[in-house]
Parts: sequence; C-alpha cells; structure tokens
Amino acid sequence: MIVVKIGGSEGIDLDAVVRDLAARHEEGRETVVVHGGSALATELGEKLGHPPVFVTSLSGYTSRRTDRKTLEIFEMACAGRINKDLVERLQRLGVPAVGLSGLDGRIWEGTRKSAIKVLHKGRRMVIRDDYTGKVEKVNVSLLSTLLRAGYLPVLCPPAASYEGEAVNVDGDRAAAATAAALGAEALVILSNVPGLLERFPDESTLIRRIPADRIESFMDFAKDRMKKKVMGAAEALQKGVGRVIFADGRVETPLERALAGEGTVIGG
Repeated sequence: MIVVKIGGSEGIDLDAVVRDLAARHEEGRETVVVHGGSALATELGEKLGHPPVFVTSLSGYTSRRTDRKTLEIFEMACAGRINKDLVERLQRLGVPAVGLSGLDGRIWEGTRKSAIKVLHKGRRMVIRDDYTGKVEKVNVSLLSTLLRAGYLPVLCPPAASYEGEAVNVDGDRAAAATAAALGAEALVILSNVPGLLERFPDESTLIRRIPADRIESFMDFAKDRMKKKVMGAAEALQKGVGRVIFADGRVETPLERALAGEGTVIGG
C-alpha cells in the first residue's frame, strides 16, 4: 500500500504518472492517489475576475487565502476538471478509478479555522470568513471498501468541516494524513522538481537522503510550497508511515523511479 500525491503545479508528466499507476494496479498493488490543483485554480480565478491572494502565516508558511468565492473556484479546478481528467486517463488504461473530493463521504474531516493570523506588508492581520482547515480524521472504512473492491481512489480537496462545510486543505498534508491512517508503507510526493534542493532552484543540489529523526533540521532548505511538503512528511513519519519520497514528476516512469530511491528519500 502506498499513497501518491500528484502536485498541482505545471510541468508534471501526467501520462507518465498514470502509466505507472496503471502498472501497479495491474500487479495488484494497492494505491491511493491524492492530487492538487493550484496552477489551474490560479488560472481560472484570473479568468473569472477573482485572482488568488496568497498570505503568509506568522510561522512563515504561504497559503491561498480562501474566501467563499475562492473555495468555489478551487472546487471547479480541483474536484471538477483535474480530478475527472485523472480518472479518465486511468480508465482509458483499464484502471477502475473512482474520483472523490475529501468532502464526499467525509473522507477528510477537520476543524474549519474561524480566523487566521497572517503577515501582510510587514503587519499582523486577522482574516475572518476563511474556509480553510486541516485534515484531522480520515474515513478509512470508505477507502478500505473501495480498495477491497478493486478500485483506485483518486482524492482531492476540499475536505469537510465537522459541521459539514467544504474547507480548503493543503494537499500534501492531506496525503500525509491519508497515508498514516491507512498504514501506508510509503508516501510519494511528485512535483516539478527532483526533490528537496539545498540551493533552490539549482537541481544539482538535490538532497538524496534525510534520516527521519533529522527532518526538522532540513526545513531551512524548503522554499515556498516545499515547506508544506516537508511538514507533511514529518507528520506522516511521526504517525508510522515507513518512508516519504519527494520525487520528480516530469520524467518517464516517475513512480517506479521514486520507489527505487530516486529523489529525496526520508526515513526508510
């Protein structure tokens, strides 16, 4: 059992990823896919006259400011266009994929943040009416039912709040929570870089191995979105996932290469 997170940035070779997923399914290996949709959500928001606003938390993490309109645009991009595109690609290769958002069946649940504290132009601000949260509970029963029946779940944000509201959640941390809940042997995070880089964006500075007990000391090398990936990796390892691999989604056989040890391997 592994969980594969497909990043939402541009450049990932989805055909190559899907071929690897189809090969695993043919071999009878259980897999759950999680994907994002940040690039398309940004493009769609700009076309609809509601461009994204990114905010930085007091702890230094950047995320998308999610008011209700932004949430709806993100649902269009992620749960609509990208999710069904991946399902179609998989089914064309004979894989019985089932595309669901974390909201469906309360696959992912968590507390909706009533307010978020951010830094804006050097000043602290409190933003209310936000629709973000963190995955705190995974519906293992539903996912296990699908896996036992031979389906390949393809999951994406949003998640559900405990009150049943749609909330935007970070895809990498949602994938980490899913991997932990299912007792996955590995979490593979595919993106448009070869892994964690010591001197971003110089790809020749790839960090190939990180001991699980030293992951926090490598956070300084993580830039922008990579910070959430490192945070998700730490959470997955703390909850029993065997290893986390940051790997290149732009290459041929990306999943096969990642599981063979290419990229940044943490733990294991």
